[in-house]
Amino acid sequence: MEKREIGSSGIKISPFALGGNVFGWTIDEKQSFTILDGFVDAGLDLIDTADVYSTWGAGNKGGESETIIGNWLKKSGKRDKVIIATKVGKPMGGDKKGLSRKYTTEAVEASLKRLQTDNIDLYQSHEDDPHTPLLETLETFNDLIKQGKVKAIGASNISGERLKEALLVSKDNNLAAYQCLQPEYNLYARDGYEKEFEPVCRERNIGVISYYSLASGFLTGKYRSENDLSQSSRGAGVKKMLNPHGYKILAALDKIAAGADASQAAVALAWIMARPGITAPIASATTLKQLNELIKSTELTLSSDAIDLLNNASKY
Repeated sequence: MEKREIGSSGIKISPFALGGNVFGWTIDEKQSFTILDGFVDAGLDLIDTADVYSTWGAGNKGGESETIIGNWLKKSGKRDKVIIATKVGKPMGGDKKGLSRKYTTEAVEASLKRLQTDNIDLYQSHEDDPHTPLLETLETFNDLIKQGKVKAIGASNISGERLKEALLVSKDNNLAAYQCLQPEYNLYARDGYEKEFEPVCRERNIGVISYYSLASGFLTGKYRSENDLSQSSRGAGVKKMLNPHGYKILAALDKIAAGADASQAAVALAWIMARPGITAPIASATTLKQLNELIKSTELTLSSDAIDLLNNASKY
């Protein structure tokens, strides 16, 4: 399987990343272990999580996903087979939020402890912090890299202008720079990334690891009407996509999936992978069947006609 470098970090990953947002939320530790084993056994490596996952689950406080991954790493002994990406900055309760030196230094230690590892391969700012100077944030990240606790850094939920500003701060102060961006990007939601971020990322060699790659499950094709929304806890977020634009995309996915003997989800992910500048899309799975359908995306090579059909159906 081809490997793609995250920016110029030297870290190379397979072109599909596993989302850890469901660990400790819609699947328990045992099923999470099954998914993690299946993912690695298929030759894939990037596992994406965050300290804040899965605060939204009943009775959760945050850190559940990292804890499950850490327990799996300890039990499986597969730390050398995976690339661990986690994040910092989203509210974790009280004053535990943001990208200040004080909080980031505390948060990374908490993540390392939960993950039961000595280092984090990719540490990402989960959202921009307008109250902390970029210089302070980047100096902190730079120190964590020097200490060997972090190998590379990235950013998510940041504006294009702030991303460019951060890259300039790193350059002017000889500090470690963001090597990747984690934006929302999928067939339904293209314009934000393509207009604001794609030119910057292509020009500066910033890796792109997309989230909501399946548009909260809409691009799997299982939501065709409002009656389908009760199928999962994410159904409510799909209602807004049940419109002519969404149906046009689903029709194109149906056509290509049938010809490729693959799921709509695999085709949707393969379309992202085929986009120049993309490092890997993230998607999560709650069963091995789902996981194997997603993994098939790495074996699909979409024809130029298929890509044109999807581009035209999803144009904004």
